[in-house]
Amino acid sequence: MAVWLKILLSFSALLMLFGVIAACSPVRTINALTPGSAYVKTADLAYGSDPRQKLDIYAPAHAPSGSSVPVVVFFYGGTWNSGQRADYLFVAEALTSRGILCVLADYRLYPQVRYPAFLQDGALAIAYVKKEIPRYGGDPSRLFVMGHSAGAYNAAMLALDPRWLAEVGMQPTIFRGLIGLAGPYDFIPITNVDARPVFFYPDTPRDSQPVHHVSASAPPSLLIAPLEDKLVNPVRNTTGLANKLRAAGVSVQEFHFDHTNHVSLIGSMAWPLRALAPTLDTVTQFVLSDGGRNPVISVVPAVP
Repeated sequence: MAVWLKILLSFSALLMLFGVIAACSPVRTINALTPGSAYVKTADLAYGSDPRQKLDIYAPAHAPSGSSVPVVVFFYGGTWNSGQRADYLFVAEALTSRGILCVLADYRLYPQVRYPAFLQDGALAIAYVKKEIPRYGGDPSRLFVMGHSAGAYNAAMLALDPRWLAEVGMQPTIFRGLIGLAGPYDFIPITNVDARPVFFYPDTPRDSQPVHHVSASAPPSLLIAPLEDKLVNPVRNTTGLANKLRAAGVSVQEFHFDHTNHVSLIGSMAWPLRALAPTLDTVTQFVLSDGGRNPVISVVPAVP
């Protein structure tokens, strides 16, 4: 089937259901269409004392008994001033349908906090997962950090800048891989007016940028962006970070997908929109190959 026809059918099906769930936001509509057979959810686990310092664990429902599976901790975007983990059920379902345990973590947002408090929250969440995840069938030695947009920034800083994990007695070497979707990794001077107060514009610290923390010890990385992104320049950010990682001798897989934009790239993880781009397949391949260290013969089909 031609790509354009797959996309048309996906959108047509989704738009038909918009009429049925008209009162819901698009993300709630996507979540309402998301199958629930792939995961077992453990909700509202506190990794800190603040109400925003909570996470949900989604374990694959069909994992063999007694086995441990790779773990992805996912941070969502929202310009560091909005977002909640409940909106990203579709990401958890996508990953668990491929045999990957997914953790969705909230973190404090502006105006409650500014940089770098949300990175400190991320480090606390990672420390919690590293310690507790065996109880839920996850393998702490196969831990990946992933994010979209502002969440990809958070993930990259945790994986590249050792300051934040050092505060919880850990190092970025705990990660088997970094997965960034449409992330801002090099954005000074800040042009997004919503992000300016988060980073103390115009006095934004230079060391707040992931591109300045690349070293040979960085984990293998999968960086994905839309071919055209009106919000985060994919050449400056995704290609720029990929080039710095390669120059440091780090294994990098870089993809730029057509038929997506800044928002629909993460949306293409959802069951109704997977014809837009092979985002889920690409992420699955990266995780199941241990960040590209091992061959994977095929990607496990999603659970219907």
